[in-house]
Amino acid sequence: MQPLYTETEFKTSKSCQLLPLRCLHCTHTFYLHKHKVHRALNPKSVQTGDFCSTKCQRSYECPPIMICCEQCQKPSQKKPSEIKDTKHHFCSQSCAAKWNNTHKTKGTRTSKLEVWLQGQLPLLYPNIKFHFNQTDAINGELDIFIPSLRLAFELNGIFHYEPIYGPEKLAKMQTNDARKSQACLERDIELCIIDNSSMKNFKPLKAQKFLDIIKNIIDLKLSGSSPVISDCLVNTT
Repeated sequence: MQPLYTETEFKTSKSCQLLPLRCLHCTHTFYLHKHKVHRALNPKSVQTGDFCSTKCQRSYECPPIMICCEQCQKPSQKKPSEIKDTKHHFCSQSCAAKWNNTHKTKGTRTSKLEVWLQGQLPLLYPNIKFHFNQTDAINGELDIFIPSLRLAFELNGIFHYEPIYGPEKLAKMQTNDARKSQACLERDIELCIIDNSSMKNFKPLKAQKFLDIIKNIIDLKLSGSSPVISDCLVNTT
């Protein structure tokens, strides 16, 4: 306890009078009634009178630990409980999301397929400009967009159809899917949604059928024999 009162003030004060103390953690002045100060002076008392609040007491007894953000390398402070609860440490939710998206081990089969298609399609159509995972067409991300053909593709995995991460996450994803379809319709973009939920793990041989589907649709558009429709769904199950 760090008293800011004199011994005389303590002796002459009444039981209900407030006496000034300095917080051992934040060093701010706070006040306790004399009877509580008297109780805190007892060595057997649980109340010490050292802190102005429970928050300061916890911070003093369990001081924050400096960590280095695994994404941006920026130093920041974490509570001991937060250090204990996770193996990886970040300075913000944004850095955590970026790191998790890069290092995730679940839910990556769609993105692996997309990466593979991003390598194959420009080779098959060197004169066509592809936009992969860009937001310029509808102010929202499209997996594949071909501006010259006003044609887009969305590759929807199982997370678009089943509540793998819970019903709220599924509802949010399906709402976003519906928004994309409406945006494409309003901008005269033919959107082809390819259901690739049957693809349990990525292999080029399995991915070939999805490339063939996309290739057939592109060839039909190039030949002029495919009418423009607002939305189409290709189920490969």
